[in-house]
Amino acid sequence: MLTKAFCMLFLAMISCRTLGQENPVFRSESQVVIIPALVKDAKGQTVYGLQPRDFVVNDDGVEQGVQLDESSDLQPVSIVVALQIGRRAKREFSRMVRLGSMLDDILAEGRTISEITVVEFDSQVRTVRGFAHDEPPIADYLKDVSPGDNGAAILDAVNYSVKLLTNLPKDHERLLLLISETRDHGSRKAKLDQVIEAIGRSNVVVYALPFSPSLSQVLDTERGLNKDEWRPAGAPFDVGAPLLMTMNAARKNVAKGLASMTGGEYELFASRRSFEDHMFDFTNRLHSRYVLSFQPKDPHVGFHRLSVRLRESNSLTVLARTSYWAQK
Repeated sequence: MLTKAFCMLFLAMISCRTLGQENPVFRSESQVVIIPALVKDAKGQTVYGLQPRDFVVNDDGVEQGVQLDESSDLQPVSIVVALQIGRRAKREFSRMVRLGSMLDDILAEGRTISEITVVEFDSQVRTVRGFAHDEPPIADYLKDVSPGDNGAAILDAVNYSVKLLTNLPKDHERLLLLISETRDHGSRKAKLDQVIEAIGRSNVVVYALPFSPSLSQVLDTERGLNKDEWRPAGAPFDVGAPLLMTMNAARKNVAKGLASMTGGEYELFASRRSFEDHMFDFTNRLHSRYVLSFQPKDPHVGFHRLSVRLRESNSLTVLARTSYWAQK
């Protein structure tokens, strides 16, 4: 009896040890990469009715098997609005006067718009309206917006907003509406590589509505082009080239770079009319994205370069995330 019990105990220990060794492999193989994708025709109109076979998805140059979530238009949608109030944002308040009421209209539609939270930022970032369903109308929060200090901590605001969205249930579609300047001024808590990694680990789509850039911003951008390319300390050379391309693009124009890498849209506004037109576009496309997914074939940990295109059509444009970050 003792010998039999000892054998059973030994077999149990071997089984547990084997399971412990196999768990990391199972987690790696079961990783699913989500790709929200917007398809537009030559006139900028949304294209519907495509099938998984119509899309070609490459992960670091290797074509992947693609699946399409047919029920994506029924997914709950969660939105964070990151509104710059610092630096030169006060000049734009009159153009954004209907922002609160337009966001309330989105919530009033019901359907699957689950929640909208509002974050404001200057040199600091703070939530002014949470995700709770019993919050007062958004217009009440935004009717008396006060100018902030001389900061525009865009990276801090995006990092903060992505964390809010990442903590939501996995079945939620996550959108970040970023209303800001094009260049970061004063972020202290988040670095560019940290923000890119945070976005790469999520399926957040950034829709950027930047202020029309001033002459000084243009000059700053031109000066940035003349500087040596920035490379994060310790970045491996084998994945450094595409990662550096992403980072350098984002450095020159943070809003545009982050929108592009998530498959979002970037629309400058310089008047109240153009701002409201772009907000209508944002509203109309809340349920217009295809939700593609794939399981990476033998993925390496860290940064991955993605490309998404249509197999046959040359007249259509696909907006989709250009990278993701594989988990350990």
